[in-house]
Amino acid sequence: MTLKKAGVIGFPIHHSKSPIIHNYWLKKYGIRAVYDAFEIKSEELEKFVFSLKEKDFSGINVTVPHKVAVMKLMDELSAAAQKAGAVNTVIVREDGTLFGHNTDGAGFLANILEKKKDFDIKQKPVVILGTGGAARGVCAALVLAGAPEIRLVYRTKEKAENLASSVGGNFRLVEWSKKETILDDAGLLANATTLGMKGFDPLEIDLSGLNASAIVADVVYSPLKTELLKQAEERGHVTADGLGMLLHQACPAFQAWFGVMPEITPELRELVLK
Repeated sequence: MTLKKAGVIGFPIHHSKSPIIHNYWLKKYGIRAVYDAFEIKSEELEKFVFSLKEKDFSGINVTVPHKVAVMKLMDELSAAAQKAGAVNTVIVREDGTLFGHNTDGAGFLANILEKKKDFDIKQKPVVILGTGGAARGVCAALVLAGAPEIRLVYRTKEKAENLASSVGGNFRLVEWSKKETILDDAGLLANATTLGMKGFDPLEIDLSGLNASAIVADVVYSPLKTELLKQAEERGHVTADGLGMLLHQACPAFQAWFGVMPEITPELRELVLK
């Protein structure tokens, strides 16, 4: 029996938590496979991706800076990848064709539903801070899940307009300085920027206008409990941290490659945070 292979590609790649996550699951479920990290430069991307089939890969994860560039190398794209304008998961199919998918947004939503099982995305507007790659994946999933309105808070209007037009759906674009004025009836507030991450500027926002039933989420997981989440918890909001999103987005990729939907355990969370 051939040893199955999977991995993650990016440049740089040393920061990636993906090998910890996937190798934990491979061991837990007794699957004969390896998951490695590959530092691939932009000029090496095409050659590496097209060699996946002959090297017996089940698939790969894709991270910065290749998530957009890898799209054109795929034979087929999922609806989530098309809407997000990015691929974070490549599945090598039986016939050798490459299927590009994006699990970022699904991971975000699964993390929210784990924290609040009765949350209905279709009921209230959603506020998303940021217009980068993370925001794109999250917004794509929200639109596919039926969010009635996405209030996209931007610093660069052109980026917000590009995101809204490529993702589709009902967007309301809001200047950064006005973010506190659109919180009152929102069901969800999510930070999809690097603000609040170790080594980056803090995220400054006043949550006093946010209704008590709203969920507050952050894509940042270093630190695990950002100032945004601390402030939200003090106000009694249900919160969802960035580590949960990271783990949940890994689940569908693992299932696609190895045929098992893995479980997120407290032990795995601790392992990733080490």
